[in-house]
Amino acid sequence: MKKIIRELKKWKAPATVLLSLYIPPGRPISDVVNLLRTEYSITDNIKLKRTRDAVQRALAAAIDRLSKVQKVPENGLVLFCGQDMDTNEFICLMFSPPEPVPVFFYRTDKWFHTEFLEEMVESDEVYGLVIVERDEATIGILKGSRIQVLEELEGYVPGKHHRGGQSQRRFDRQIEQFVKGFYQEVAQAMNKHFLPFIEKGKLKAIIIGGPAYAKQDFLKEAKDFLDYRVRQKIASQTVDVAYQGEAGLRELVIRAADIIEKNKYAELHKAIEEFKLHLAKDDGLAIYGDRDIKTALEMGALKFIVVDEERHDAEQLAEEAKKYGTEVYILTGDFPEAEWIRKTFKGLVGVLRFKLY
Repeated sequence: MKKIIRELKKWKAPATVLLSLYIPPGRPISDVVNLLRTEYSITDNIKLKRTRDAVQRALAAAIDRLSKVQKVPENGLVLFCGQDMDTNEFICLMFSPPEPVPVFFYRTDKWFHTEFLEEMVESDEVYGLVIVERDEATIGILKGSRIQVLEELEGYVPGKHHRGGQSQRRFDRQIEQFVKGFYQEVAQAMNKHFLPFIEKGKLKAIIIGGPAYAKQDFLKEAKDFLDYRVRQKIASQTVDVAYQGEAGLRELVIRAADIIEKNKYAELHKAIEEFKLHLAKDDGLAIYGDRDIKTALEMGALKFIVVDEERHDAEQLAEEAKKYGTEVYILTGDFPEAEWIRKTFKGLVGVLRFKLY
């Protein structure tokens, strides 16, 4: 996907002749084809023949491709068609992306609109988001800059009555049982949604938010129902949030900005400190140099690598490393050891799982 985006971003035109089309799941193909045919008929009004021909060629190719599709796939469709007006080179790509297309979008412009695709691939890092109250909860994820609601839950917790005495205390105990039952339901939903991300090595942390003391009560009461792998990912700091639903998740992400940034920083710091420790001990586990790292990678011997974001092959190295189950940490310029790793090790270091020699 990243290679496709890079290729599409190379295309530029002096006029609005490059067609970009995003079709979300559930949109009837016939509706989209009819829209493009209407657009095609309007292009007769374009005065410049060269521009008119280029737009019509893009629209005709898009209509031809879509006419061969019976139904929009589960994740939707994206389509890019256009002509280089200098060389007459033509491109027409249609595919279903790795994540659902969020909106219907159609435009002819001087460039291809890849921004929706970029949001899908801008980060493999996923943060779990949970807003919990005594009778409501929202579970979602943050991936890159995209927030997605995974599930909203409601529990039944009766209101207080005013009888007093033994009756009141018994009723209060019943209320607490309802609350605990709801917390258990939320914990099980967290296991269901977050474990697949943990098993893929993508979930970085889970951030818990909510009003007042509800979030702390939840963590106390639900710990026995949370999978131990989920418990380990819960951030130690909770966040005060006033809303539920998507609006609440947005508020949670804004208020948890420091937690998210500190988590990324802490992971990179820990990796560099481990490399420095093995380097100082000279125990054969610290590794650097492009050739040695490539060899270790192909042997499946690399525990992790730290890659300078300014290396031209940073993205390629990261993709290759993940194929072998090697953790990847991207080194940014504002990190204290960045200059040292760049100058001394050409921006690439790692730690081995085991000694090679």
